[in-house]
Amino acid sequence: MAGEKVVMPSTPEGGVMGLIEVDPSPVEETPAEFKEDYFPASAPSRTSTLGLGSHGPAYYLLRVQRYSSYAFTIFASFHIVNTSVIPLLTKSVSESNRYLLLTRPYYQSALTEPLLVGLPLMAHVSSGIALRLYRRHQTLRRYGAETHRDKKTIPWPAVSGTSALGFALIPLAGFHMLTTRMMPMYMHGDSSLINLSYISHGFSLHPFVSFAGFTALVGVGAWHITWGWAKWLRLCPTQATATGSRRHLVKKRRWYAINALSAVVAGLWLAGGLGIVGRGGKTTGWIGREFDELYKSMPLLGSIAW
Repeated sequence: MAGEKVVMPSTPEGGVMGLIEVDPSPVEETPAEFKEDYFPASAPSRTSTLGLGSHGPAYYLLRVQRYSSYAFTIFASFHIVNTSVIPLLTKSVSESNRYLLLTRPYYQSALTEPLLVGLPLMAHVSSGIALRLYRRHQTLRRYGAETHRDKKTIPWPAVSGTSALGFALIPLAGFHMLTTRMMPMYMHGDSSLINLSYISHGFSLHPFVSFAGFTALVGVGAWHITWGWAKWLRLCPTQATATGSRRHLVKKRRWYAINALSAVVAGLWLAGGLGIVGRGGKTTGWIGREFDELYKSMPLLGSIAW
């Protein structure tokens, strides 16, 4: 008010404290559903009758996406060990098949496979798509878009690199599951014959497509999984909490560290998958003839043997 004396903050020595430059809070890098941390609501949060709180749909979709990845990571770890690490240690496809047949029932049983593969995979993909659609709806609502022309002028939410890898992984993983699980089950009633020798047989029949497809599957999968876990652990470059010039350094170090770890995972996966299993050659005898018949029964998919 007029006439009042403005008192400047002072230092312990009695001098006047000057202006201090501080880094801005990274509001724009924060998803909309987490911005209440920066701008607390004036009214206290209420708890619903189910005890779920007053969180919006994005809060629960993110948690479905996160916790579903935990279950699928367990399966992926077992699968990589069986199909890559053990072949790399034994340097033999036939010897690795013994370990595969011993451990596969634990994660491909009628109970564990839906819990570790089917349901988590569906929940992870569907929650990611639903989250993107919800954010799009919130953006249109925020800008008051009503007509189709208005909606066309407002861009969709940016796709992160991890999400782009996830979208690319859907068809790659889908073909892999179709050729190694679904089609054998449909054509022969079970997939008991599907082992590492079956994959080696397919590599020898269609080497170029198989090697290219498997490399793409492993590369995209390794980078998506590694960057996804970095996000859950809040180790992504954009999640750095340092300020000033140190923030740029921390972001750079994290970017290199995550990509280096992704390369190590992909290299280990490919070393056993391509170096041992992919070069195992055709299977002879009656099993080899069964493999030939199985691939012939999949005229469009038989060339994708990874």
